[in-house]
Parts: sequence; structure tokens; C-alpha cells
Amino acid sequence: MRWTLDPNHTHIAFSVLHMGITYATGHFARYTAEITLDEETPERSSTDVSIVAASIATDNLERDAHLRSHDFLDTATWPTIHYRSGAITPLGFNTYNVEGDLTIRDVTVPVTLEVVYGGETVDPEGYRRMGFSARGYVNRERYGLTWNMPLESGGEVLGATVRVEIEAELVERPDATPLSDQPVAPAQP
Repeated sequence: MRWTLDPNHTHIAFSVLHMGITYATGHFARYTAEITLDEETPERSSTDVSIVAASIATDNLERDAHLRSHDFLDTATWPTIHYRSGAITPLGFNTYNVEGDLTIRDVTVPVTLEVVYGGETVDPEGYRRMGFSARGYVNRERYGLTWNMPLESGGEVLGATVRVEIEAELVERPDATPLSDQPVAPAQP
């Protein structure tokens, strides 16, 4: 049996401070993951996630094109964002710190996510499912994503800190095709 992400019940989202007054939000629509869960000793679990950088979506086509450009992700040159977990430390009731390496634009920086285990159930088809929520922060400038514009009132248009929020539903599947490799409805413009 293998565990895989259910793309219809998984959401990889981000937000960044805009003009110092509110957060601009977005998500990535395409990704795959290799997940090993050690249910007896969760600290031995691991995840390896690849995100299609060009699948970034913010509900604004012009902004999405800018985020795919050389100013930000440069998806033509670096098509994949990659996260590989490392040490997992229990924090208390169903909560863990997951240390890992996040690679964007061929720059790898350690990133820690706080992960909460949401529970387990069996779906109507008889497959086991588990839910997880993850939160963390990434300094975009460490990856060379330094584009910005000054504001007349002081400060800059974009903050350096990107808040990452993930809702993940895992399915234990006996077949070889992960759900995340199956077609997903494209983001609406």
C-alpha cells in the first residue's frame, strides 16, 4: 500500500503582505508527493513534494504571469519547487515540527513546518484516509525573489515573509497510480 495526496482535498496556499495593509493570497494547483508514514513512530515518517511552479494561481492573470516571470519564480528556467522533510519532532497532542529543505530557483533553504494530524477515517470505497494541516514561513528574498517597489508613504509593495498553509488529505492506495498524477480541474481565470 502507498500513501498519496488526494488533489481534490489538498490545498497548498501562500500569502504575502501587500502594501503593508493586507495579504495577497494564492496557491499551487499541481504537485506530486512521495509519502512514507510510520504510524508507530511518526518521527520516522518522510515526505518529498514536487510542485509545478507554473501552476501558481492568484485569481489574477496579470499577477500570475508576473509571478512566473524572471522577477519571481522564473518558471521557464526552474519549473519545479521541491520540499524534502528531514527531522520530525513531536510538540504535543498530534502536533509536530517538520524540518526540511525547500528549493526554489535552485536555492535550498531550511524551512520548518508545524504539522497537525487531523485524524483518520475510511472512505466509501474502503480506502484509509488521513488529514494534516501544516503552517510555516518562508523568506522569499533568501531565494533571490527580491522584486519590489517603494511606496510613496514609505515601505515597499511586498513583504519579504511568505506565509505557507497546507491542508493535505492522504489516501492509502493499493494501485500504482497516485491520485496526484490524475487530472485535476484547472484553476479558473
